[in-house]
Amino acid sequence: MESFVLPHTVHGDGPHKVVAVHGWFADRSAFDPILPDVDRSAFQYALVDLRGYGEAKDAPGAYTTAEGAADVLAVADRLGWERFSVVGHSMGGSVAQRLLALAPDRVRRLVGISPVPASGLPLPPEQWELFSSAAHAPQNRRVIIDFTTGGKRPAGWLDRMVSRSLERSEAKAFRAWLDSWAGEDFHAEVADSTVPALAVVGTLDPALTADLMRGTWLRWYADSRLLELPSAGHYAMDETPLELIRAMEDFLRADGDGRGQAPGNGPRPA
Repeated sequence: MESFVLPHTVHGDGPHKVVAVHGWFADRSAFDPILPDVDRSAFQYALVDLRGYGEAKDAPGAYTTAEGAADVLAVADRLGWERFSVVGHSMGGSVAQRLLALAPDRVRRLVGISPVPASGLPLPPEQWELFSSAAHAPQNRRVIIDFTTGGKRPAGWLDRMVSRSLERSEAKAFRAWLDSWAGEDFHAEVADSTVPALAVVGTLDPALTADLMRGTWLRWYADSRLLELPSAGHYAMDETPLELIRAMEDFLRADGDGRGQAPGNGPRPA
């Protein structure tokens, strides 16, 4: 498996280094809604485009979480980051956990935003058909986004999310990524990790739920916690950006880095 340096942008100049990995429906622009308000003096964020997305849309590859983890590690190497935290959304949460399995001594803290568990996400046949056909069916992408945000988001936002997804993902790669993040089980490789791990989920998301995290994330990671955002679905970056930033950065700074602030009153533990 050959790694290459994923396209990426760096934001901030803080001492705590953080790599952010997007999900199945978007490239690194998925994090645009939170960028204006992240703490750039405490953290330095590197946002990457996985193979098949954004500036890496035409990059060949296997399009697997294992390959993605190796690619993210190559970005950290290029930046000279020996230790860093990893934030991953949905599919990117699976990539982040693969990175923990690949280089456990280099991962400082792990944040999953509606993360796919390291055990994969088996789908019943009718859902598998919906998801697997979404590579070439924009209406399926819209149904999935609407479902995972509780059917509560406006039509214009759903249309924009679908348009962005189509524009910034390559259909063949999009389809191949599904087989990896949904079908691969590598939880034995991360079970009992002592790296501090936070899972953030949205109450409106019926797929990546707090109960699912209790049965996976909280069982596997010895120093883990779970936060639920009551007003969010699957896309907390868009739906509740300020609440997400507070939850994420309070957790990241809890080891004393950054400006030394203690975690405050964030979203409720789930």
